[in-house]
Amino acid sequence: MALLLQLRTVSGLRGKADRIAKASFRGLSFYTRVLENCEDEARFDETFRWPVASNIDGNEILEIQVFNYSKVFTNRLIGTFQMVLQKVVEEGQVEVTDTLIDDNNSAIQTSISIEIRYQALDGTVGMWNDKEFLETPSVHSEGDGTYPLETDSLLSGHRQGLDISPGKSNQQSAERSFRRAGKGVFSAMKLGKTRPTKDDHRKHDEPAVLEAEDLDQKAMRPGGGLEPDTISLASVTAVTTNVSNKRSKPDIKMEPSAGRPMDYQVSITIIEARQLVGLNMDPMVCVEVGEEKKYTSMKESTNCPYYNEYFVFDFHVPPDVMFDKIIKLSVIHSKNLLRSGTLVGSFKMDVGTVYTQPEHQFYHKWAILSDPEDLTAGLKGYLKCDIAVVGKGDNIKTPHKANETDEDDIEGNLLLPDGVPAERQWARFYIKIYRAEGLPRMNTSIMANVKKAFIGDNKDLVDPYVQVVFAGQKGKTSIQKSSYEPLWNEQIIFTEMFPPLCKRIKIQIRDSDKVNDVAIGTHFIDLRKISNEGDKGFLPTFGPAWVNMYGSTRNYTLMDEHQELNEGLGEGVSFRARLLMSLAVEILDTSNPEINSSTEVQVEQATSLADNCTGKIEEFFLFGAFLEATMIDRKIGDKPINFEVTIGNYGNQIDGMTKPVLRRKKEGGDGVEEESELLQNSSEDEGDEDGELVSVSSSQPMKPLVTDRNYFHLPYFEKKPCIYIKSWWQDQRRRLYNANIMDKIADKLEEGLNDVQEMIKTEKPHPERRLRGVLEELSSGCLRFVTLADKDQHHSSRTRLDRERLKSCMRELENMGQQAATLRSQVKKNTMKDKLKLVQNFLQKLRFLADEPQHTIPDIFIWMMSNNKRIAYARVPSKDILYSIVDEEMGKDCAKVKTIFLKLPGKRGFGSAGWTVQAKMEMYLWLGLNKQRKDFLSGLPCGFEEKKTARGQKLPSFPPISLLYTKKQVFQLRAHMYQARSLFAADSSGLSDPFARVFFISQSQCTEVLNETLCPTWDQLLVFDNVELYGEAHEMRDDPPIIVIEIYDQDTVGKADFMGRTFAKPVVKMSDEEYCPPRFPPQLEYYQIYRGNSTAGDLLAAFELLQIGPGGKSDLPPIDGPTDMDRGPILPVPLGIRPVLSKYRVEILFWGLRDLKRVNLAQVDRPRVDIECAGKGVQSALIQNYKKNPNFSTLVKWFEVDLPENELLHPPLNIRVVDCRAFGRYTLVGSHAVSSLRKFIYRPPDKKAQHWNMTGEIVVNMEPEVPIKKMETMVKLEANSDAVVKVDVTEEEKEKKKKKKKGGGGGGEEEVEEEEPDESMLDWWSKYFASIETMKEQLRQQEAAAAEAEEKEELEIADGSKGQAKNKEKSKAPKDDKKKKQQVAPELPEKNKKQKIDELKVFDKELETEFDNFEDWLHTFNLLRGKIGDNDDNATEEERIVGRFKGSMCVYKVPLPDDITKEPGYDPNFGMFQGIPSNDPINVLVRVYIVRATDLHPADINGKADPYIAIKLGKTDIKDKENYISKQLNPVFGKSFDIEATFPMESMLTVAVYDWDLVGTDDLIGETKIDLENRYYSKHRATCGVSQSYSIYGYNTWRDPMKPSQILSKLCKEGKVDGPHFGPGGRVKVANRVFTGPTEIEDENGQKKQTDEHLALTVLRHWDNIPRAGCRLVPEHVETRPLLNPDKPGIEQGRLEMWVDMFPMDMPAPGPAIDISPRKPKKYELRVIVWNTDEVILEDDDYFTGEKSSDIFVRGWLKGQQEDKQDTDVHYHSLTGEGNFNWRYIFPFDYLMAEERIVISKKESMFSWDETEYKIPARLTLQVWDADHFSADDFLGAIELDLNRFPRGAKTSKQCSLEMVTNEAELPMVSIFKQKRVKGWWPFVARDENDELEVTGKVEAELHLLTAEEAEKSPAGLARNEPDPLEKPNRPDTSFIWFLNPLKSIKYLICTRYKWLIIKIVLALLLIVMVALFLYSMPGYMVKKLLGA
Repeated sequence: MALLLQLRTVSGLRGKADRIAKASFRGLSFYTRVLENCEDEARFDETFRWPVASNIDGNEILEIQVFNYSKVFTNRLIGTFQMVLQKVVEEGQVEVTDTLIDDNNSAIQTSISIEIRYQALDGTVGMWNDKEFLETPSVHSEGDGTYPLETDSLLSGHRQGLDISPGKSNQQSAERSFRRAGKGVFSAMKLGKTRPTKDDHRKHDEPAVLEAEDLDQKAMRPGGGLEPDTISLASVTAVTTNVSNKRSKPDIKMEPSAGRPMDYQVSITIIEARQLVGLNMDPMVCVEVGEEKKYTSMKESTNCPYYNEYFVFDFHVPPDVMFDKIIKLSVIHSKNLLRSGTLVGSFKMDVGTVYTQPEHQFYHKWAILSDPEDLTAGLKGYLKCDIAVVGKGDNIKTPHKANETDEDDIEGNLLLPDGVPAERQWARFYIKIYRAEGLPRMNTSIMANVKKAFIGDNKDLVDPYVQVVFAGQKGKTSIQKSSYEPLWNEQIIFTEMFPPLCKRIKIQIRDSDKVNDVAIGTHFIDLRKISNEGDKGFLPTFGPAWVNMYGSTRNYTLMDEHQELNEGLGEGVSFRARLLMSLAVEILDTSNPEINSSTEVQVEQATSLADNCTGKIEEFFLFGAFLEATMIDRKIGDKPINFEVTIGNYGNQIDGMTKPVLRRKKEGGDGVEEESELLQNSSEDEGDEDGELVSVSSSQPMKPLVTDRNYFHLPYFEKKPCIYIKSWWQDQRRRLYNANIMDKIADKLEEGLNDVQEMIKTEKPHPERRLRGVLEELSSGCLRFVTLADKDQHHSSRTRLDRERLKSCMRELENMGQQAATLRSQVKKNTMKDKLKLVQNFLQKLRFLADEPQHTIPDIFIWMMSNNKRIAYARVPSKDILYSIVDEEMGKDCAKVKTIFLKLPGKRGFGSAGWTVQAKMEMYLWLGLNKQRKDFLSGLPCGFEEKKTARGQKLPSFPPISLLYTKKQVFQLRAHMYQARSLFAADSSGLSDPFARVFFISQSQCTEVLNETLCPTWDQLLVFDNVELYGEAHEMRDDPPIIVIEIYDQDTVGKADFMGRTFAKPVVKMSDEEYCPPRFPPQLEYYQIYRGNSTAGDLLAAFELLQIGPGGKSDLPPIDGPTDMDRGPILPVPLGIRPVLSKYRVEILFWGLRDLKRVNLAQVDRPRVDIECAGKGVQSALIQNYKKNPNFSTLVKWFEVDLPENELLHPPLNIRVVDCRAFGRYTLVGSHAVSSLRKFIYRPPDKKAQHWNMTGEIVVNMEPEVPIKKMETMVKLEANSDAVVKVDVTEEEKEKKKKKKKGGGGGGEEEVEEEEPDESMLDWWSKYFASIETMKEQLRQQEAAAAEAEEKEELEIADGSKGQAKNKEKSKAPKDDKKKKQQVAPELPEKNKKQKIDELKVFDKELETEFDNFEDWLHTFNLLRGKIGDNDDNATEEERIVGRFKGSMCVYKVPLPDDITKEPGYDPNFGMFQGIPSNDPINVLVRVYIVRATDLHPADINGKADPYIAIKLGKTDIKDKENYISKQLNPVFGKSFDIEATFPMESMLTVAVYDWDLVGTDDLIGETKIDLENRYYSKHRATCGVSQSYSIYGYNTWRDPMKPSQILSKLCKEGKVDGPHFGPGGRVKVANRVFTGPTEIEDENGQKKQTDEHLALTVLRHWDNIPRAGCRLVPEHVETRPLLNPDKPGIEQGRLEMWVDMFPMDMPAPGPAIDISPRKPKKYELRVIVWNTDEVILEDDDYFTGEKSSDIFVRGWLKGQQEDKQDTDVHYHSLTGEGNFNWRYIFPFDYLMAEERIVISKKESMFSWDETEYKIPARLTLQVWDADHFSADDFLGAIELDLNRFPRGAKTSKQCSLEMVTNEAELPMVSIFKQKRVKGWWPFVARDENDELEVTGKVEAELHLLTAEEAEKSPAGLARNEPDPLEKPNRPDTSFIWFLNPLKSIKYLICTRYKWLIIKIVLALLLIVMVALFLYSMPGYMVKKLLGA
């Protein structure tokens, strides 16, 4: 449905000017190209097409405006033409010539001539060609007789139109018609209705039109002044993206990445559990990942156990398998060897969910435990854990481990992904399985033949059932015996929490077999795609719909090598079956009593479906033409080859067709079919002729011809074979159409983004304009989707998912369109990068939305068969080739020629086999409804005749079996192969011998082989003569075939190794075009080379395709190469194309070689370095004896070379190290290619900028660097005042403050102020912990700031789209923010006033990453050797390193400016490398401090390790084995090691952590390497960190042997800086910067002295402010280094915190090392006196008196020491719950103040070798029990007090309530370590039957904390013993009541309890007596009676 306009001429123009015209309809405008210097007539001859979605109304208007075009100013309007479309609508075609009218509506003499056509909606009628006017009539003549086409004039007009199209303009519009007509670079596509807006808005919407050559300033705007920030550019980049309309883009990446196994590591730390439901339990945690289980230790009698145990699971599986594995954490109660324990609760989530988290991890989060057996129960507790999933090469940033205080907020830190509600409910997932069809015939295997023999061949040999796997549970349907079309109608029900944390449901059809069941096909349903969690979202829903399953090929052998494909691993290579199923979810109401509370999987019957519920069955038609088959692998070149195309089972030669309903077909073996009945086909007039249509699904076998040594081609020259297949599917095209529209928007967006990135990379001007253009296209595309998708007819077969998805896609895209429009206005030069990221997110979202979960038509498979064996395949998604009348809905490859590369199936396609192309096909494919098929040939290159089968001869729409091309064009291809860089190392030397092979059609040529290089400069022109292309000439120009370039490595023996591949499109010149700018000569461009899925270098080349006209080759432009080179037959790249060169000088600094490995088992002894760049080079001096001194004697050498002016084209520089052996032999040791010289190019500084630093004085404003903790003695400079403020708090003031604080504390305040840390108490660890706090605080602030910025950004985007209404509010908001901030700010310093601890800097990464690898002047180049490994098993980059070259280089244009060489002290020998230290050997004392390690990988079976440190430097090897730390994954080492070393021989320090083993060798856990030499020589002065303040005693003593002032003068001297000049009043001047600071220092005795050190230190800490010489100096620090293990490359094995100091031995010796040995825990004693209890619940009934009572006792222990629990005596028979004890517990313990942890050492089990140290939180547990004599005691309640933070006890028993436990947040908290003594009442709590907490008693206790010394001075006895005994409790003697008053007791006993029992006994006795009497007297009585006596 479209409106077409052909704008022919505008005549009667006045003057001479550039003209441009603009046509608008429904708000969508198109521009013509600019016609330059027209006089009176402008011949535009352009065609425009508006696709319309709704019928055109008769009174709509088409408007054409004609302008005079100006590059600089706005265009001037000449006149306007408007036409009402009524006549067009009625007649369908109108030609008009009419005059224009000017602004005042008066006619002018200029006239315009146009033709308009309108194609209505009923496109099914063969009315006329839907594409455009330009097709040759012969193709369409059958249906198009209605309108005579003026083809010639149109075409000729067309040709003229073409010649002017500028540059490599990349017109990416959806339409061919104006693509042909040479539109300019700027596509002004705005699809869909634009909302009518006021005129002023309209101005801003019109896209600018620019010429490609001058994109810079000269831009014109049709509606007003021009502002550079609003211009948008359409696409302008390289040819590779310029893929026009008849061809679609080839896919570069070859290798299937799925299915390939990778290394993964899942690490889980179980920290603790809280609020476990149950009384007095012994919990342990079971951690399960996939099939593997591991257990924590068991903790006794607690329901908040603390574990802190770390588990690691290693896997080597494909990603799909990995991410579907379930992580299950379950808490089990009292498990032991004999019993399995009872499950308390569990939590599960899949690995994929963890992997999608930021940093691939959850850190310190609480998992909610629930009981899967009992849905109604609610939560069962919380488990705190860390979970991380690492793949190879991921690095995880572990947040810093320090005191965790803020994570006790459980609700705020739940273990759930963002957006999942904390309260998850139970839900039922109903998966209904209806039926399957198209199952493979499993009857060709040997087994099947055996079966046939026994049973007879009347059965289908497959017994299918369906298995569904979800969230770790499996469900199966019943087995349908012997059926290829099984019918199940069953539903499988899963019960799982909603939303589930498992993303995918796996559905598998399996074949049941006695021996083993095999999968027939697998399908995964991704829950994210079938649900939407937004406010207007929907629950997961699916179908009923068919899902297609793909897998291995359908030729059956006993052992199927591709069986894995059927399991869903890797890309399926053939259709297997399709399954009809649906899915629904119902949220359970757990309060409903009828509900079945089990979560077992259930299977039930389901109602069957109506036949048509999935859509009406339609007849589809698939047509394909093979235009070219080249690059056929030589292994299969000798046998005839044919191609088979299948869609589902249609076209498959083995199974033949499946029958659709209504149409029964019998199937012959080779795809020939007979009709059993005529088709009931009344809908079309051609029904009967169609009945004759027999599908042809495979091409005729043909013998390939040789292309070259490696490849063959099939002789498809003028005759191109075709295939066609009819198939029947449910008509669900709408789904695919919507996906296609979104895909196209996404493709366009992706292409645009690539453009932008390319522009940034190649530094083209104005990438921001291109980004604006991209956003403009995006927003119009989105709006277009909304209009198109809206008209979706509501036909019956739409499922709920279809409706919901449509709604949500429309919402999303509308929203995205608005956001894009808003973003467009925000894109400026400086905001470019951030906005680019946001747009990337749009792209991901679009791709996600476009993926349709409900399948329809299966994918098309193209198989290459050789000798009836299946060799290679390609898979084409059916949606890509689906036809639609509406252009946007069309598949992107429908009716286009697509280049398809065939690949090997399954595992055979992995690795290098997968990279060699099996065949390159040029294919044309078309799929659509049979009734739409009349123009299925429309997209083929023109100029052919159809060859049909005999019975189809007369029928016009019968498909051809081959095409015969009559038109042929002859071309010459010139491939200008200039150079390649960063290629793949294919030889063992670490280099390659590369040559390039260029393929075009059926020809190929090679460049010469360049030996031993990774950066070849071939500089060669390859000429392909007589290239024959079939089709019309004009199509060739727009649509040349692609060129394939493959790079190989030449081997002397055997065939060349493949190194990579890339594609290019040539620039085409027709014979009637001029060879002149802008298109010719073509520019060199970089093409990315791919090897498999990874990039493998770049190729710099240009390609041109020149038509050989009637005059033969003489008309072609001459090849003018440089003549001076004599390269024989090899042609160099011609002058206009090769880069312009100029002279550069390259200076090389040769420093030394390091770590050279052996070469061929011989050690390297006399190495030399050769440098080569662009054919020139220089050699270093020879190192005479590498062992003695690996440094070079001559430091600087240079050479001159011609390099391109354009820096992007600079060739790489090659560094090669050779070893000079005896007899003049050389061996290559290793090489390195510096791919970009950019960072080494010296640019002379600007003259003006030179003097900025020499004028006036600048007072440096020194804000403290850490804004969070204001130090009291800090130098503060106000930013705005000029005066220098000096703050120095004297000691007396401090004293006063202390006193004040102490005085104030005791009075009214409850909270005692924390004391100032006493200097003598502080040690290095105080400093360390304070610094970590600071670091965490900074991280938090950064995160908060980032989050705030992001929010603001999102708001801006959202607001912008809403218009200006919000702006007022916006302007208000910041003010409030500021107020808030001002209120917040002052609190910070307040909080931190008490800490005056000096800090160091804790880096959470290696020091070198912070300081650019310390390569400020000395660079390290890794020397590589050996082949690059391709897959995981081969060599990695690390293993290929054979040594390192240290040096640098400097590149500059030759004459240097004079001022550099004239500088004082300039040494011409050193060139640009002035002031470099000597490289003679130097002795250094290296002091290594190891602080601690975190998260080590467990090395022992018990999941722990016994780590110790090993240090290696040169010959020194220290193993600190005896000081290993037992069973610890987070050991604190706290050690320093001194090593004397000689640089350069010993400069690589290796610090390793080993695991100590009693038996056998110790295992390496991980190691880290540090290059000390670079640190030592760096300007950043990494020898000894500069601390924050200078002091001469105490914990912060200055460590460096040089004082700050000495360091400062040395730095000034080296950097040629004037200074330092110390002045009075605490000022120092360096260069022209003035610093201020304190000038006094006190020693240990409190004596004050004058000193300049503070001032000097201030300058050092701000050294980066010093002009020219300044740089950041390394502060005093601790660095965190990842530990790596060579066996597990790329996966971190833990981290090590450490630092290194270095002191030269020729300087004064440094002081002793700082003591950083771990703090010894301090010994404390906690005395707890239990005075009384009250209101304890009464458990027992008295045996005699029946009263409720309890025998109370209290048990207590300190967390972690349950074995040392202590009990009071028993208070028997308490009737009121009151108990009196006066009982003292004494708990001695060791405590680390800084970490708030108790340290306990104990043996883990009786078999342990040594004690293990545990650190656990200090928590006191008190429990109340009821004592029983014979049965187990009953637990009544407990309370746990965290000794650092617990609620203050209540004054009386009355005030003590449940609040004290549940509502901790609001209560005043106390710490026993500060209070020392606390007394009060606390509640005991337990859970009742409903899991509610209730108070079960109250205890009055007193806690008293003493240090060990205090405890010795005032000892106290346990219980009530001496010393300091407690008095006996006063207990009423109720328990002996029945001694005192026995009668009362007995009466009570008899009367109440046993009354009825006694009555019963009496009655029974009476009865027995009567019976006895009866028996006794009976005989006598009888005798009497008998005898009658």
